[in-house]
Amino acid sequence: MGGLCLFALGGALLASLPGAEFTLSWTHSIEKTEWRENWTIEANRLRLMESRIRGTGAGMEPGPDARLAGDGWMVWTPDLPPQDSVTLAASGFTGEHRLCAGADCRPLSGWTGVEDRAVAMRACP
Repeated sequence: MGGLCLFALGGALLASLPGAEFTLSWTHSIEKTEWRENWTIEANRLRLMESRIRGTGAGMEPGPDARLAGDGWMVWTPDLPPQDSVTLAASGFTGEHRLCAGADCRPLSGWTGVEDRAVAMRACP
């Protein structure tokens, strides 16, 4: 299959997205600022390649190697080992996550068909 798979926490497959690279974004619950993460799939695990935030504030501390990009984003490479799974929790404070696979960007529910549900992201088998 390949690509990124989205699962309900009970294990049911909700969607599979093509490609090995994707971008996840959401609005920070307190600062109401956009946060973006670029992920890739390597050896059947999820690797966080880059994080970006538009500004800093409560709970939004950029990594030690952060730099201010010309477009106003703080950009850095997080020190996080590859993950088997990443769970996206549904929160009324952050709004819905947005997920881009290639040029196709949608709210998470646009990929899964369900709203207000925690979703686990994993590499597809």
